[in-house]
Amino acid sequence: MCPPDTVDSPHTAPKQGREGTAPPVLVEVTRGAMVESRHRGSAAIVDPSGHVVRAWGNIKAPIYPRSSIKPIQALPLVESGAADAFELTDAELALACASHQGEARHVEAVSAWLARIGLSTDDLECGPQVPSGAAAARALFEAHGAPAPVHNNCSGKHSGMLATAKHLGEPTSGYVGLGHPVQQRILGVFEAMCGVDLSNAPRGVDGCSAPVLGMPLVNLALGMARFADPAGQPEVRRRAAARLRKAMAAEPFMVHGSGTFVTECMAAAGETVLVKGGAEGMFTAALPKLGLGVAVKIEDGAARASEVATANILESLGVFDARTAGALAEWLTQPLRNWAGIAIGEVRPATALTGKAVHKH
Repeated sequence: MCPPDTVDSPHTAPKQGREGTAPPVLVEVTRGAMVESRHRGSAAIVDPSGHVVRAWGNIKAPIYPRSSIKPIQALPLVESGAADAFELTDAELALACASHQGEARHVEAVSAWLARIGLSTDDLECGPQVPSGAAAARALFEAHGAPAPVHNNCSGKHSGMLATAKHLGEPTSGYVGLGHPVQQRILGVFEAMCGVDLSNAPRGVDGCSAPVLGMPLVNLALGMARFADPAGQPEVRRRAAARLRKAMAAEPFMVHGSGTFVTECMAAAGETVLVKGGAEGMFTAALPKLGLGVAVKIEDGAARASEVATANILESLGVFDARTAGALAEWLTQPLRNWAGIAIGEVRPATALTGKAVHKH
């Protein structure tokens, strides 16, 4: 286990961020002229030394990172030598960081990757899942197909875990267990990158059957800052992070899929902005040029709110040029449409994100 690093706290915590109080409203949903719903949440922007640049809400409260931490989970795939041994492409490395929608390119790439290393989709322990992309799900049912583990949004991550085990001569069966060498290796990387001792952390099981460990939101942001700028990490980790950043930027579709904020953000911004969503309102970003990491948690778990909050936090940091901001305008404030396609409201940033309640250092 790695000892925790020191993570700075805000000099004067905003009122909403005090322990035991509700986090601030970060996103509002309107219908007509009225605000109909409000999404509370917390967020942190941190540099690789652990300094908190900006904070909203209670950033020390433990959260489960869920899939938002996948880029860090993928580091052992490269560090172990498995990526080189199996000559993994950028598309496959991007899949190792992905929560894909089960579209044809995703399924075909995962299947081909596993076959090339002497395994099959039957070795995946993530469980069958209806493709999360509506078009992909419809295509599967129209073809009278059945959901399979390869359609699972985490099948790329699991392929990376299997590839690492295969390369190192470890059992490929049971690789999702916390005691398996694959998971212990990932645990050590989490501790080093996020600067936190996870020996007594809250533990659960993710939707894909892999372990999920709780950590303070601020430590997740630290991990993403070190993914963005791993200068203080060992050389092998610096090379691994750079390779994964390049792959995510080169193959944004593989990281999520058609018409999503993750894909469109990285397609527009390139390697300057690397984003990753997770279940239950989680979102992270790594900003290599600024050397910053961002972590967002929406309290009620709403994905629509985590996207809008993340997009606006990134815009506030000035990482979008005019072209990128134009391409992402509908993600900064998302139109709310009814089934007839009529715009009836919007999902928009609340005042906490537009300046009045933002705490800066």
